[in-house]
Amino acid sequence: MNRVSRPFRSLLVGLVLALFALPAAAAPERTPEQVIRLSVETLTAEIEGRRDYFADNLDELKGLVDDSLDDIADFRYIGASVMGRYFQNATPQQRSRFADTFRKTLIDTYTKGLVTFDYRELRVLDNQRPQRHEDQASVDMEVVATNGQVYPVSYSLRLNGNEWRVVNVIVNGINLGLTFRNQFDQAMRDQGRDYDAVIDGWAPELAVEELEEGGSA
Repeated sequence: MNRVSRPFRSLLVGLVLALFALPAAAAPERTPEQVIRLSVETLTAEIEGRRDYFADNLDELKGLVDDSLDDIADFRYIGASVMGRYFQNATPQQRSRFADTFRKTLIDTYTKGLVTFDYRELRVLDNQRPQRHEDQASVDMEVVATNGQVYPVSYSLRLNGNEWRVVNVIVNGINLGLTFRNQFDQAMRDQGRDYDAVIDGWAPELAVEELEEGGSA
């Protein structure tokens, strides 16, 4: 099996954000699948034929993604999930700062990977799994690399008010939310539970081998 390049790893990690890049009016009458399809189409349209431009203007692409997150991404929810058992004892300022830091690091990773990885297609699957809960859903899609290798991606969505929001993603069987939570836990252990030190040094990573081999999440 061909090794997964660092840019591709970045794209996969960044896909946790890609599906947030939606217009602010993700109305409840849209199904989760419709929300995901729209975001994929929007994402593709934004970068199609402009990769070279964005490669030289990463800040502009970063700004587009960042702006689109304002009304869509529930980073407080995601941040709390990643902090896990440490969330309760964190101060409100630390919780907020980690959410901002988490957001920034993933946006940076996403924008860099998005313009450098040569993928052939992003496709949402036609046959989706039945929705088990009224306020929770999952949508499956695939990333097809130019070499033909297919990487499954599954998004977890949560109905917040009148909007569906992505709260987690599983790439090739690797649960990113759980992976980041484990990394935060290890960082807290390494830093003697120094919240500020962990937040200042936060740099989420996934081993290339993990994404190559996949998982069973």
